[in-house]
Amino acid sequence: MFELFKRSIRGAAAVDERTGIAEARYVVIDTELTGLNEKNDSILSFGAVRVRGGRIEIGETLYRLVSPERPLTAENVVVHEITPSEVAAKPGIDTVLMEFLEFCGDDILVGHFLTIDLGFLDRATKRLNGKTVRNPVIDTFSVHEWLRLRLKDHPYFLPPAEKCRLYEIAKSFDVPVNGAHNALMDAYTTAQIFQRMIPMLQSAGVRDLGDLLMIGRPFEGGESSKLAGEYCNL
Repeated sequence: MFELFKRSIRGAAAVDERTGIAEARYVVIDTELTGLNEKNDSILSFGAVRVRGGRIEIGETLYRLVSPERPLTAENVVVHEITPSEVAAKPGIDTVLMEFLEFCGDDILVGHFLTIDLGFLDRATKRLNGKTVRNPVIDTFSVHEWLRLRLKDHPYFLPPAEKCRLYEIAKSFDVPVNGAHNALMDAYTTAQIFQRMIPMLQSAGVRDLGDLLMIGRPFEGGESSKLAGEYCNL
């Protein structure tokens, strides 16, 4: 379906694009950040949940706090409910990043409005080992918008979610939300949304990873940070 755009899919060479979307291996991720400025802000925590096909592996998760590269502000504490004392003795980004990358392996990374997470991950990974994250990626925001245009009469889109906010989409998809701005809980929320998307994608004619990777490409462009800050829960 999307063969002409194959070269633009990040990490597509790392997977067999003929694999069925319900048979593939995914890791749903989320990062909490001190802010959205990639040059001045840093990663505060990692959350990851493994998904095999349409099954969420509850026993295969990762949650790590990071000693941030810049001091926490009062706003950070209010948003993430992580205090300076909680991260003061935690490992730095390089140590935690290695554990995170090992957990992810070669699996497909899934996240909500993934552009921001990838920007911070790429910067940290490039500094650590000289190259960016090479895993294939799927953005649930992109998939949501693709499905919304094609299945607008589906109960999950009636009424429509407010803009692209993760928690609003979760509510529309009958996914319970627990733990505001906790990286692991947000990853788990995203995993449940993605789990519900798989049969919807199949009903819309999406069968293999080649198509899903194209549909789920993260938003690109200079406005990504602005859009994420204004419209999405990060």
